[in-house]
Amino acid sequence: MIGVLKGLPFHKISSRVAAVMVVNALCAPAFAADLRLPVKAAPPIPPVPVFSWTGFYIGANGGWGSSRNCWDLVPPTPVPPALLGPEGCHDATGAVAGGQIGYRWQEGAAVFGLEAQGNWADLNGSKISPPFPTTTNRSRIEGFGLFTGQIGWAVQNTLFYVKGGGAVTDSRFRYTDNATGIVLGAANDTRWGATVGVGLEFGFASNWSVAVEYDHLFMQDRTFDFTSPAGAYAGTIAIRQDVDLVTARVNYRFGGPVVAKY
Repeated sequence: MIGVLKGLPFHKISSRVAAVMVVNALCAPAFAADLRLPVKAAPPIPPVPVFSWTGFYIGANGGWGSSRNCWDLVPPTPVPPALLGPEGCHDATGAVAGGQIGYRWQEGAAVFGLEAQGNWADLNGSKISPPFPTTTNRSRIEGFGLFTGQIGWAVQNTLFYVKGGGAVTDSRFRYTDNATGIVLGAANDTRWGATVGVGLEFGFASNWSVAVEYDHLFMQDRTFDFTSPAGAYAGTIAIRQDVDLVTARVNYRFGGPVVAKY
């Protein structure tokens, strides 16, 4: 470079040096680009598990119940006509506990299901008979079953649902002497009716969920004969019955989240 520039006037030397510097500046980025290491592609984003309510499930429940029982004394009970008619209503309340089994399938946000539920119950109540104040009418529900369909709306692991179907109750009815407590007449009743309910369920793990549910049972009217402990006829009574239930539930579902979204 010095040999090339030797003997040239100063202003020409300056021009050539400037030209060389411009060429070097223009070539530097290309040369630097050639020296850069290749950039590795970013790793793929793992799929996000989407909670699914589809599958068979089994669970347990427990809570509180209240049964409204209204008694009417009807013919052919052998009493004066003035004593026939309503004997009043009373509530039979207490604890319930049992289990449920069912199947659900999910289509988008909609969830459909079928369920069978069976519960032990201890719902007891009584009322002194207005036409016969020396006796007390007593009602007890010892168990019930529900057979229902469900329709729900899911937002990931939260499910709101309504249900409806058939219901059956196992009841015991007695009227007793107030002074001695002796049973004067008794009848047992297995009664079929209808039920509706609503629930909110939350999945806290891939297979486990908890819920709170309310159900109302429409058990309608039943008329039957009461018998004494000796087996003698002791009157005919029509009893209307409804039941309200509030239960907490825990379910285990045989399935898990579906990997579907990125």
